[in-house]
Amino acid sequence: MRLTGGLVFDPAKGFVERDVCIQGGKIAACAQDPVDVGGCWVIPGLTDLHFHGCRGADFSDGEAEGLREMAAYELSRGVTQICPAGMTLAEEQLVKICQVAAAHRASGAPGAELVGINLEGPFLSKAKKGAQNEEWLQAPNLPLLEKLMEASQGLVALVSVAPELEGAQEFIRAASKMAVVSLAHTAADYDTALTAFQNGAREVTHIYNGMLPFAHREPGVVGAAADSPEVMCEIICDGVHIHPSVVRATFRLMGPQRMVLISDTMRAAGMPDGEYTLGGQAVTVKGNRATLTGSGSLAGSVTDLMACMITAVSFGIPLADAVTAAAVNPAKVLGIYHRVGSIEEGKDANLVVLRKDLSIQAVLFRGNVVHGSL
Repeated sequence: MRLTGGLVFDPAKGFVERDVCIQGGKIAACAQDPVDVGGCWVIPGLTDLHFHGCRGADFSDGEAEGLREMAAYELSRGVTQICPAGMTLAEEQLVKICQVAAAHRASGAPGAELVGINLEGPFLSKAKKGAQNEEWLQAPNLPLLEKLMEASQGLVALVSVAPELEGAQEFIRAASKMAVVSLAHTAADYDTALTAFQNGAREVTHIYNGMLPFAHREPGVVGAAADSPEVMCEIICDGVHIHPSVVRATFRLMGPQRMVLISDTMRAAGMPDGEYTLGGQAVTVKGNRATLTGSGSLAGSVTDLMACMITAVSFGIPLADAVTAAAVNPAKVLGIYHRVGSIEEGKDANLVVLRKDLSIQAVLFRGNVVHGSL
């Protein structure tokens, strides 16, 4: 297959008009069977490295069928690689979700490719726990991380930690040799966060949310990240978690090469308004807002990553920068950019063809049209 006439995403140049050739499920140098996609954008499949659930299922449930449902829905939305996130759970449940993920990957189940596990908890601060269950919070625990790495057959790709907790800096030094360490749900000040980055932490989990504000005398985690060019910053761009002005300002402050769009969706994504759960806690969903029932604290998102990317564009983020943050950068964080995340010869032909209005025309996974049509 050869896609012709479209504007194709290029990480260095933005969008260029060129053909995209596909053979054997890979991007190729040349191919027959031209297909006209004139007037469309052609972008790499997205990678969501931080989402909890969708379509009524949640990764923390530890249910194989639910994980298959999640993978199918994400693929239909142009997210071709997924790294589902757990919550702060009891140890036995953390082990279970890791085992279920490993079995899912080994089975070759259909849907978006599961490329890792994101452990958002339990090594978090009570002061900034957000929607995390305080009952199961604990100090950083390297033996537990090693146990979960074994249970997942090496799939743990990210682990969140509040760096002010006792033993956290030592944990970060050791854990960063096993997975990407991300600062999250933390009351850390600038100096503590900067030390964590110096000790090997390389990411910030949903920047601004679950941390001290970026203040002119107390810059906190945000300021430390700004001063650490090797650190990537997740951001939820659903129109609820972060004001549009702050989204624009953060892209300027950090630069688009360091921004990682995430969805942080919970099980209500793709579902109607109503009552749901997240990490065993009751959640009320109305419109695009999910809150803990009773307290009103934000409880994840119901806006999938493709919709978050489009929202970022509506906020004034250039489309090329939004694609970089949703496709290129998360693949780099997870160490899979050598085979996905851009449209280059030899990489998997995981693509999304978008109409002019950014609605999905077609999703291609390993060269096959799996959603929509061409």
